Amino acid sequence: MSGLYIGVDVGTQGAKAVIYDAKTKSVVSRGAYKYDVIKTNVPGRAEQHPSLWIEGSYAAIDSALSGVDRKDVRGIGISGQQHGFVPMDGDGQVIRNAKLWCDVESAKEAEYLSNEWEYSLVPGFTASKILWLKNNEPENFARLRQVLLPHDFLNYHLTGRYCMECGDASGTGLFDTANRTFDTQRMHSIDSSLPDYFPELIGPNEIVGHLRADVARELGLTEEVAVAPGSGDNQMSALGAGAVKEGAWVVSLGTSGTLFGATTIPVIDNSGGIAPFCDATGQFMPLLCTMNCTLAPEEVRKAFDMDHETITKLAEQEEAGSSGANFLPFLTGERTPNWPHSYGVLTGIRQGGMRPGLLYRAALEGATFSLVNGMRMLEKYGVTANELRVVGGGSKNRLWRRIIADAFQLPLRFPAEPESAALGGALQAAAVCAGVPVAEYVAENEPPCEEEFMEPDPSKKGLYEDAFERHQKLSNALFQQRP
Repeated sequence: MSGLYIGVDVGTQGAKAVIYDAKTKSVVSRGAYKYDVIKTNVPGRAEQHPSLWIEGSYAAIDSALSGVDRKDVRGIGISGQQHGFVPMDGDGQVIRNAKLWCDVESAKEAEYLSNEWEYSLVPGFTASKILWLKNNEPENFARLRQVLLPHDFLNYHLTGRYCMECGDASGTGLFDTANRTFDTQRMHSIDSSLPDYFPELIGPNEIVGHLRADVARELGLTEEVAVAPGSGDNQMSALGAGAVKEGAWVVSLGTSGTLFGATTIPVIDNSGGIAPFCDATGQFMPLLCTMNCTLAPEEVRKAFDMDHETITKLAEQEEAGSSGANFLPFLTGERTPNWPHSYGVLTGIRQGGMRPGLLYRAALEGATFSLVNGMRMLEKYGVTANELRVVGGGSKNRLWRRIIADAFQLPLRFPAEPESAALGGALQAAAVCAGVPVAEYVAENEPPCEEEFMEPDPSKKGLYEDAFERHQKLSNALFQQRP
């Protein structure tokens, strides 16, 4: 089906939109709108009001549509930050600010539920945030009638329909991934009424609905524009990177670092280190997420007041493995491993070692090792990768590309579209409007990659294995919970 399709990624730091032309198989326009979390002095809290996502999405879409004919738009797909808890009342109104994926204020609730379920639930997941609301704001919990995730909230705003799809739902901690349904027993352990507050589940190839009249007018679109199921940002990034077959894994370098890929069987890790996700095509998508990725090198860059190019050049002059220096990058606590009270640590510094290049390289390597740890965990479940597709803001750093290739000892490809999650939304919309299964559509219309194809350097394998082992031993010695 020809026409234009909008993909929107509603993230923690802003909303981004792309316009995809199904005829030319290309992105023809982009738009963006920046915002931030609500400032607070409460430790571990990270919140936004969902109205900000509407404002940001509208602004990003309007900017992207400025250079195209709006009457040619056929569909829209929403990608949203995962795990966020949007509490709604019975009248369709938001009860309070949404608690975000990076909010760890519910650490006590996560610990309680982990003991109840004999499963290590990280505080980033939605379930702990719901129990936090019940424990800390009972008057607001009493008003609760609908539980939505960020992308579900946008779908509701666009169409008036309450629903979830399996990809994003599998990030709540209240989902039976293997059977693709909600886990009512876990819900009852939070509150007996909770199953009534979750919306219907829809399939990956369904249309949620069409734009409400007032939304269509606001955006200058027709009411015939279809809204695709959407999903979490990681699921949609996989679509935008073309990673819909086993073996092609995605590494995303953003505020958080993620490693994920499609599998035909579920990976259920009771330690909670590997998230038991479904993908956005009807398959499964085990995922590792770290809370500290670009944060660590950015902290070093800002400390020395250098631009990215200058400090990268200095870091390129340092040895692989950072001459024994280690930057444990847990600046905001950590989700994987489940160490919400951990912190950043710099060790192994010798005389003259406080060089910006060395510290920057150590920070890049530390963030990378957290992701390598995820690959090692996945391998225990029989999951293997034959290539990595690297996306996110950090993917543009040439040194970081080289570190990842050599630390993983895998070849790298680089999707050409920087906004892979937004592109995933547009591709999904094009697929459901054409009546073609999403995985089939993406495979046939695979998003382009850069010409560069980076092979690992085998001579660096030993250096990075040694540096990774140091990273693991130091991290576990400082933060591993003891019985």
